Amino acid sequence: MLNEQILKMLNNLIQIEHVSSTLYLAMAAHMAKKNYTGMASWLRIQSGEERTHMLRLIDYVTDRDGTVEIQSMPAQPTDFGNPLETFKKVLEHEQFVTDSYRQAYTFTNQKDQQTADLLQQFLREQVEEVAQSQTIVDRLTIADNNPAALLILDQELGQRAAPTPGA
Repeated sequence: MLNEQILKMLNNLIQIEHVSSTLYLAMAAHMAKKNYTGMASWLRIQSGEERTHMLRLIDYVTDRDGTVEIQSMPAQPTDFGNPLETFKKVLEHEQFVTDSYRQAYTFTNQKDQQTADLLQQFLREQVEEVAQSQTIVDRLTIADNNPAALLILDQELGQRAAPTPGA
């Protein structure tokens, strides 16, 4: 059974992942509207990954006999700017998520080793999430709004495959 503080923290992480999924879906719609279909696809896949994280946390809480509290969802913006501005927001958000998991891990490490182990898995994954986002921002910065370079990057990002279930 989870203590009250850890349960509250886990429910906060569930909310963060829920917001992340919705945020990336809104960004995907924005990129699709601008005809950056590869970027839209990449963001849609990212939205799905965040939803998977949320579900994994929900399963963990229920397996530990905790109560999941799904909170209301804030409305997401509809305009995220150009591709560079959009992916800078992705990077900033991934850094926020990483910091949230880092704080949660620090809190649980001395209080609940099972939860700390779970959070450490998420932290390892966040290294990749931040690195991918940083690479995209760096490449978009190099492209410097050059239409040909943006279309090549859009095409490359569109090649991202959704993870296979259970992998």
